[in-house]
Amino acid sequence: MDAVDRKIIAELQKDGRLTITELAARVQLSVSPCHRRLRELERTGAIRGYRAVIDRSALGQDFEALVFVTMSTTERPVVAAFEEAIARLPEIVQAERLFGDPDHLLRVVTKDLAAYQQFYDEKLATLAGVQRVSSTIVMKHIVDRV
Repeated sequence: MDAVDRKIIAELQKDGRLTITELAARVQLSVSPCHRRLRELERTGAIRGYRAVIDRSALGQDFEALVFVTMSTTERPVVAAFEEAIARLPEIVQAERLFGDPDHLLRVVTKDLAAYQQFYDEKLATLAGVQRVSSTIVMKHIVDRV
């Protein structure tokens, strides 16, 4: 990956809806070479996809919590089952496996505190292998880059 590829990625991070003509102009390439580079970045997985950035409050999803999960065991089948289960829960918009304690960090979005409590009680706390769950409420987004 060279400087031009990095410029292509930077421009698409700013605006993923650029046409190939607009992108080529911004990175100072003609359309064909820019298109070839873009397709190669996609083929190699440097660009994994394109997404819309959604205002969650516009969808009525105003409550957000960071949830720390400590597992009761590190046995591979238990951890794998837990990770597969959380991947299916739509309230979890981001999940990370961590070194040390806690074992996982989850970003959970719901309508409100009551919906979060229901999610916590009925879904998250019931998953096999969960020893401890600790939550903190997100007050404000300061930096929100993808």
